[in-house]
Amino acid sequence: MDFLNLDFLNIDFNAIISFLTSTEIQQKLLPVKIAFLVIAGIFLGIIIFVLLTTHYLQWMFMQDMWEFLTFRPFGAKRITGRWHKILKRLETGSESEYKLAVIEADNMLNASLKRMGYGGQNLVERLDKLTSATLPNIEQVREAHRMRDDIVHDPNYRLSLDEARKILDIYDQAFRSLQILT
Repeated sequence: MDFLNLDFLNIDFNAIISFLTSTEIQQKLLPVKIAFLVIAGIFLGIIIFVLLTTHYLQWMFMQDMWEFLTFRPFGAKRITGRWHKILKRLETGSESEYKLAVIEADNMLNASLKRMGYGGQNLVERLDKLTSATLPNIEQVREAHRMRDDIVHDPNYRLSLDEARKILDIYDQAFRSLQILT
């Protein structure tokens, strides 16, 4: 086992450390140290510049500040406006508009739950993540979603104004329970 003879590796670590810390080497490495500090400063400056100029961070900061100062979710005004447009569809007297209102309300709930962080591929999976403590009328919402599916999949499905109002009232209660509408 002569090939495992490691006698030639007698390394004097103290000599290496004293060589690297000697004033002669430190003087020669000073320009290299300065160059690395300058390069690190430039990269840090670029990172800070990019973070400060991107709209994403500004948007997130503004969103957090708005929610903190108003005690309302950011975008609540936009969502409320969208909800009022959905409710206006009931005033048209057209069955197709009633159906569209129900579909839009269902899509709005699905998008809201997705934005709130509830996982799942569709509204049914997101509703499965909720409890009756979070959404008191969860069973009614499930039934309203089933009716929405009937509307989408059956072109002969008949929807009256009263049924549409009942369904939209269910969604309204859900939005208010989740504090999406004010």
